[in-house]
Amino acid sequence: MYIDLICIGQKMPTYVEMGFKEYAKRLPAVCRLNLIEIPLRKRSKNADIVRLQRQEGEQMLAAIPQGAYVIALDELGKMWSSPQLSKQLAHWMQDYSRVALLVGGPEGLSAACLQRAQQHWSLSALTLPHQLVRIVVAEQLYRAWTLLNNHPYHRI
Repeated sequence: MYIDLICIGQKMPTYVEMGFKEYAKRLPAVCRLNLIEIPLRKRSKNADIVRLQRQEGEQMLAAIPQGAYVIALDELGKMWSSPQLSKQLAHWMQDYSRVALLVGGPEGLSAACLQRAQQHWSLSALTLPHQLVRIVVAEQLYRAWTLLNNHPYHRI
């Protein structure tokens, strides 16, 4: 199964790139994590944020691979514990060859992206910087995979 993490924003700080790459490389080929970056449109003092968010959303939707099961990372989504995420991952691996996870920019996902999603996932009740979400998602997917495979990474 391929997991495409489709994110708004490019040219991340080194720590973000390194953190994401570290957990992505730990995942086996049967659960490959791929990063797709959509450029963040320039925000200025008088920018039309709704229009920019809609345009970014259109680019995200265009980046979703054909036939992918779509999950929006959204503050109003369902929160899962690590064991619950591992069950979700097992379900995705069994039922889908491709999953797309959508991560919005500073203002979140566009309405069109939220509507397109078949599932909504909230990482936390906290507001996280959208750059940090990449690392958290990669680590949590790796943790979920280790739980499914009785690997000692996850300790209770």
